[in-house]
Amino acid sequence: MATNISEQPAKASGTYRIGGDVTVNRLGYGAMQITGPGVWGDPKDPAEAVRVLRRAVELGVTFIDTADSYGPFVSELLIREALHPYADDLVIATKAGLSRSGPGDWRALGRPEYLRQQCELSLRHLGLDSIPLYQLHRIDPKVPLADQLGELALLREEGKIQHIGLSEVSVAQIEESRAITTIASVQNLYNLANRSAEDVLEFCERNDLAFIPWFPIATGELARPGGPLDAISNAHGASPAQLALAWLLRRSPVMLPIPGTSSVAHLEENVGAADVRLTDDEFEALAKAS
Repeated sequence: MATNISEQPAKASGTYRIGGDVTVNRLGYGAMQITGPGVWGDPKDPAEAVRVLRRAVELGVTFIDTADSYGPFVSELLIREALHPYADDLVIATKAGLSRSGPGDWRALGRPEYLRQQCELSLRHLGLDSIPLYQLHRIDPKVPLADQLGELALLREEGKIQHIGLSEVSVAQIEESRAITTIASVQNLYNLANRSAEDVLEFCERNDLAFIPWFPIATGELARPGGPLDAISNAHGASPAQLALAWLLRRSPVMLPIPGTSSVAHLEENVGAADVRLTDDEFEALAKAS
């Protein structure tokens, strides 16, 4: 029996084709928060992490974003435990390029041999033969960009990854990267309250690159009582977080928000944002307020 949108609300967010051939529902799930404090070690409740991942798929999420550095590897291993063998329409994106030396410690490491090692480990940990979207977590300033992306291009030629993405980059860095190899996506900090990456989003729109905003549900002062989100929340019966996600989905057809959580209840609230439809006036009011 076919599943309708009310049972899988993430479908209401619409679809996007990463790299032109990998179709996902636009409202995805970011798997950073299913690790321990400081994104280090195991979560306090591994069973709840598994429930969150399984519930995300039940709700129609077909795009899960993770990284080798989340844990490290804890997030990838939990994804495999919860969801392998994977549904045919489930797309798992991961990243390499940040090494970990402890809780909250992140260091760019883009040596080609390291990126290859991490790709091989992610394939093993996730139980995949090929990673649909493999992202350079940070550009390592100590290693020529051509060496970093050149290794990812080799991995793509070998069939170990399908598409290459970037994270936390400027427009100039995207252009430099595209001169080296084909880029399918960009993941930058972006939300209703912080739109400093607006120029990057506009570049992605012009060039049909997926834009994956991390930290997508930050609302800041916009959610204060009597603030711009407050009145619209009451009108829709929606939470400020849901409105922030609905605004992102409305903002651009290349936008793939990946709200993360370690709670099933918060997951269900986040995915419910796909059903929220802002009016033109509400969309503009929120854009101007921030």
